Amino acid sequence: MIPQEVKSTGSVGKLLSSPTNENETESVYSRINCSFTNLSERFGHHSKDYSKQFAHIYAVRLTKMRELLNKRIHNKWGPDVRIRKLHELQEEESRKCVVLGTLFKHQEMKPSILKEISEEHQLIPQPPRTHFFDDSDQLILEDELQRIRLVGNLDVHLVVTGVVCAVLGNEDGDGKFLVDDYCWAGVSEPIQHPLQSNDERFVVLLSGLDLANSGDTLLPFQLFIDWIGGFLGDMGEQEHQACAVRVLIAGNSVKGCGEHKAPVLHNTYKTDVGDAITLDATKLLDDFLVQLTSSIDVDLMPGEFDPSNHTMPQQPLHYCMFPQASVYQTLHGVPNPYECEIGGRRMLGTSGQPIDDISRYSKLSDPLSILQLTLEWAHLTPTCPDTLSCYPYYQEDPFIISECPDIYFAGNQPQFQSKLYEGPEGQQVRLICIPAFSKTHSCVVVNLKNLDCYTVRFDASDSMGPGLDK
Repeated sequence: MIPQEVKSTGSVGKLLSSPTNENETESVYSRINCSFTNLSERFGHHSKDYSKQFAHIYAVRLTKMRELLNKRIHNKWGPDVRIRKLHELQEEESRKCVVLGTLFKHQEMKPSILKEISEEHQLIPQPPRTHFFDDSDQLILEDELQRIRLVGNLDVHLVVTGVVCAVLGNEDGDGKFLVDDYCWAGVSEPIQHPLQSNDERFVVLLSGLDLANSGDTLLPFQLFIDWIGGFLGDMGEQEHQACAVRVLIAGNSVKGCGEHKAPVLHNTYKTDVGDAITLDATKLLDDFLVQLTSSIDVDLMPGEFDPSNHTMPQQPLHYCMFPQASVYQTLHGVPNPYECEIGGRRMLGTSGQPIDDISRYSKLSDPLSILQLTLEWAHLTPTCPDTLSCYPYYQEDPFIISECPDIYFAGNQPQFQSKLYEGPEGQQVRLICIPAFSKTHSCVVVNLKNLDCYTVRFDASDSMGPGLDK
């Protein structure tokens, strides 16, 4: 199985199967073409202005999502329900009404630079925390003018700061709002996109290569490249691989954690060693990408620990980092978050930072459940800019999910998880938690025709080759 040489101007490879005897003819499988549109323009930094305050992004978020919430309110609680601002509650005389606003969690355990400065002279260092929720947490609702504490049927531990919602209830005599029910912005109405073809076409997703730290990833990743290029498997498998139209690498390709596992040499600065390891991992990634991009289009997203800007949205990894692979037009540096349309299917997702951040500040621990909640909250990164840093947007909030995606993913998760989410208005969204390749040696294959997905595992110790898990 030999891929035909693809020049830098090409985007389609050919998979060839050599005959086994004189009576057989050579089989040629061409990589299937598929329409593609990059929809991530709103995540790009066209101008950089860090002089603005972060309050503006909350104001824009509330204004935009109020429009989405108004329809949900009337569908859930009827057309006659009263919607009031917080400063109008005193006029309601404890009658039930609906108020809209942005949730804020008051958390004593939340990291604070002021606390660190005030406690820096303590003799006993405090152990680092990985989760910051506590039973003393309080939930507050804010609108443009006022705020009020929420009590009742909205669990403070199952939400996070930054979520815009509507609550039904009434104000009590102590200045608190008693919540009887609540409503999220929800998934937008589905937009019917005609599929480009009824034939099977596949998108392959993987994340967390972590080439700086994980030496045992090299052979499985090489097996993946050989598999996607048609070098592994029988003729049926090779024909199947010709239907793969795109590969998406969802972050943490160079590094998967903040610290390097390599030992620090004597008389050598730790930062110098870390920079050298990162540089070597980047060169190694370039070596792998040049093989991959020679036969298929590759979208490369940055991750939390990759050499990109730290704030959301992360900008694409610069092409100068990949002098070999960037020769091919099939290498596409894309931002994080990332949105595109492939073969009539809208795909949206992140490299996993929003999911991890939500789990740190709430009792939500299942990545797939958190992914579904962000879809129902209609926001990719609700904790931005409170606990997850982001660019100080002034006139827009690009993280609002205004159109329903067909595929919604999060990279760098502990294990593979997936479900087909069905919304109240017929929405169908394939939710996918992409496992870290360095830990699981597996990728996710998604069928664009019916949104079915499964994993393929690449185990060097398995003489049978790649393992298929459906």
